[in-house]
Amino acid sequence: MIDTLIGFPTEGSGQYDFIRRQTKDAASRASAMPVEYMFTDVPDVAPTSDPVSITLHEMDRFGIEKGMVHVTGDDARRAVREHPDRFVPAGVVTDPNDVMGSVRTLRQAHEEFGVRATTVFPAGTFPQVAIDAPQMYPVYATCVELGIPIFVCAGMPGPRVPYEVQEVGRIDRVMFDFPDLVFVTRHGCEPWEELAVKLMLKWPNLYYSTSAFAPKHYPKAIVDYANSRGADKVLYAGYFPAGLSLERIFRDMPAVPFRDEVWPKFLYGNAARVLGLAG
Repeated sequence: MIDTLIGFPTEGSGQYDFIRRQTKDAASRASAMPVEYMFTDVPDVAPTSDPVSITLHEMDRFGIEKGMVHVTGDDARRAVREHPDRFVPAGVVTDPNDVMGSVRTLRQAHEEFGVRATTVFPAGTFPQVAIDAPQMYPVYATCVELGIPIFVCAGMPGPRVPYEVQEVGRIDRVMFDFPDLVFVTRHGCEPWEELAVKLMLKWPNLYYSTSAFAPKHYPKAIVDYANSRGADKVLYAGYFPAGLSLERIFRDMPAVPFRDEVWPKFLYGNAARVLGLAG
């Protein structure tokens, strides 16, 4: 299996400061994780002196061959250097308001780590930058030039921040303007998952990943699409250790009604192709 969203346990909640700086409700600002209200079983994984070994152990337990990680911290950078056969490096666009800074950072990550993708959380940028905003266009162009996909959170965000920047319909214009861009949605696309299916039918380079969803909550429209015309378009992604344990994910997974021929593509083949790991 290839997990297109996995990470490493960290101490404290500073990793979510980028979200708290734009939230206004007291609960979000006081919580260890601004979206913990959505998850009933956030992994209780205590960080150690070697967080990489914890993630590797969990991957081995559940048969995950490779995991895509964001090379924004020391643990992830060490992981991709020491275990290049297990971890796939990805960049992160943290502030698309800094247009040229984002492009430079992406190019540097590609040169230094050989990133196979980059990612962005539009509702988590500050000030927020929409999926189809002009600030994102140089990043999209750079992805095309480098030959890498971009994974983009789409749909209603979990944190209590405005959602408009992640409306799924915004993807249509981006795919029109960048027909060679490989675009993978993250975090569900709800409540526009049926629109996401229509857009994937329309645009050959648009994909969907199942990040941040326990398998029992995979949208029916996405499962039905994978079982029909979308077997090559849906990628597995987890959410360890941010919100879901791998144990929870793979306990639920057998109940997902994918057809037999869909499983190898969903769990491995589609990600391998999109990330350039196949062949």
